[in-house]
Amino acid sequence: MTIIDDRGRPEPPAAGDEAATLIGFLDFQRATFEWKTRGLDAAGFYTSLPPSKMTLGGMMKHLALVEVSWFSRSLFGRPMGEPWDDVDWKADRDWEWHSAAQDTPDELRALWAAHVERARALTAEALADGGLDRLAHGSWEDGRKPSLRWILTHMIEEYARHNGHADLIRESIDGETGE
Repeated sequence: MTIIDDRGRPEPPAAGDEAATLIGFLDFQRATFEWKTRGLDAAGFYTSLPPSKMTLGGMMKHLALVEVSWFSRSLFGRPMGEPWDDVDWKADRDWEWHSAAQDTPDELRALWAAHVERARALTAEALADGGLDRLAHGSWEDGRKPSLRWILTHMIEEYARHNGHADLIRESIDGETGE
């Protein structure tokens, strides 16, 4: 039985196996990010907290990219799809952060949600074919290949870090706070 907290986040299992625990904590972090961006209009999505230029809209598009990059491209060697495949990443390494200002909050939410669902499906596929020890399709420059376990742990860290940023930005917008 999944317990949902007062913010709509699924609690990670208290006594699950390793895969269920990792996925549970990742889904909790994803839901925390959704909560931090819930109900905001375009002004909220594009507010920054100086001296940083980081916005919740840019962060949402960045997290969509991170989801598809790790679970589709890195883990399986599959194309990321639109809008990512046509980007000139050499011209702008932070394209997702910069281009988010041209997207509406609804477009960003839809992009992020679609990539989260795709990542969940790809995680299930990898668990069925190698489990947490399944190695990524591609390797790092030094030849090492991360496992699905490493990718899930990295994604938890990625969301936790950005949820801290999101918490500060959201508090500056309307005073909304929480873990």
